[in-house]
Amino acid sequence: MRVKAFPALVPAPGQAPSIASVPYDVVNTAEARALAEGRPNSFLRVVRAELELPEDTDPYSDAVYENSRRNFERLQKEGLFVREPEPCVYLYRQIMDGRAQTGITLCCHIEDYENDLIRKHEKTRKVKEDDRTRLTDVLSANTGPVFLTYKDVDAVDAFVSSWCADHEPSIDFVDDVNVRHTVWRVTADEASPILEAIGEVPLSYVADGHHRSASAARVGKERRDANPDHDGTENYNWFMAVMFPASQLKILPYNRVVKDLNGMSADGFLKRLADGFRLDSNGKKSPDGPESVCVYLDGKWHTLGWDPVESESPIDRLDVSFLQDHILTPLLGIGDPRTDERIDFIGGIRGTAELEKRVDSGEWAVAFSMYPTTVQQLIDIADAGEIMPPKSTWFEPKLRSGLFVYTLD
Repeated sequence: MRVKAFPALVPAPGQAPSIASVPYDVVNTAEARALAEGRPNSFLRVVRAELELPEDTDPYSDAVYENSRRNFERLQKEGLFVREPEPCVYLYRQIMDGRAQTGITLCCHIEDYENDLIRKHEKTRKVKEDDRTRLTDVLSANTGPVFLTYKDVDAVDAFVSSWCADHEPSIDFVDDVNVRHTVWRVTADEASPILEAIGEVPLSYVADGHHRSASAARVGKERRDANPDHDGTENYNWFMAVMFPASQLKILPYNRVVKDLNGMSADGFLKRLADGFRLDSNGKKSPDGPESVCVYLDGKWHTLGWDPVESESPIDRLDVSFLQDHILTPLLGIGDPRTDERIDFIGGIRGTAELEKRVDSGEWAVAFSMYPTTVQQLIDIADAGEIMPPKSTWFEPKLRSGLFVYTLD
């Protein structure tokens, strides 16, 4: 893989807590507006700039991108964002619920993305990819890093551990959901051992940020094609990413709720489940392992189990695939989960209490608490060139936007 250090735009000393924001794609406009309330320098005003405009504003209108540009420029003019004097990489540690993961923020080459050395496991939605492509082009910047993972490299782990132990961080704060974010600045010369080691990594994988990576590659290609003097040294040939070793990552379950039982009673649905699978009304709210799911309906929890799926396709072996193919479609009539309004998806960060709340409200009939997909399953699917079913993975904690920005000019 081709990687490099870069002279980032970073928050001025002491400004990171007031600037850093959740990624653009984990909140809707109303939620972004609420989070930015009382925070005039929140980076949400750059990545979700419609929050400052009238509520009926088209989020993909010219006015939104222009407002984003104004806000981005203001942060720089007022000295809230400053340019690093030299290329650096940034060690970025997150601690959530006592568990730490530390990634390396650097730039990856768009040709590695195009040539599938940076592998994907999701399809992008055109409207979202077009949106991030236009924002990247208007700002001439990557506003948020792509979340990549790779198979662990001992030399990299040793460097990161030693550096973090021996140096003071440049950023260190706890956010509003009690996740600690710590950043160590490493100049390109000092970082040469890990840049060389990562350069020898044969493959990496998009864990989160498929639209960000696709849009960065699109902008780079468009600028390359439009530049008759293109020589390969231009900034637009690269995009910003944080690379985490696979062993440090944790995937949370992506749970499901369904509106109705497709004409069955609760007892009738449970009988259908018992006829085809192992059903135990043990009250457990989360599965103990794969090949099982916990089901909540009519105020009670049940555990459903099945034998391991024998298939050459890694997708067929996913619990979310088994649930869809053997229960949601044939029993509950859920066809395409991407478009069917009778199903909704609940990120595991909200816990099983959210599932109970939904069903107990009477608006939803049944909930399914999943065992999380593993990082190895993600890698296996990407290596096979296949696409994961929708809503298969929920990575937590989320990378904060606004801690570093890569500019394309």
